[in-house]
Amino acid sequence: MKKPLSPGVSYHEWLIGSLKDEKEAFEYLKAALEDSDPKMFLVALRNVIEAHGIKMTEFAGKANLNRENLYKILSEKGNPNWKSIHKILDAMGYSLTLGVKTSGRPKRTRRTHRQAVSA
Repeated sequence: MKKPLSPGVSYHEWLIGSLKDEKEAFEYLKAALEDSDPKMFLVALRNVIEAHGIKMTEFAGKANLNRENLYKILSEKGNPNWKSIHKILDAMGYSLTLGVKTSGRPKRTRRTHRQAVSA
């Protein structure tokens, strides 16, 4: 459970402190992934890495990425490719899975392979 924000502590300091908890970090990353702005996920990754006190040079080696590229990927202008995201998550001990939305799902239409190809 998160500790309340104490007077004199910045939000960022509080957030980094709360993300030291593995469960909290996991839920934070999940929430960021669901955000409509993909940049939020990059910010979340950067915050979790910072919270765990991992030096970027050390983490870049663990993720098998160039340190400069890692900084670019996690920057506000970052635009990582799928392979880089996979390497970062793997180095953090996470993986991505696909799930079915419980609401707002479009209806399926049955189409045969032949219909789909000729459409």
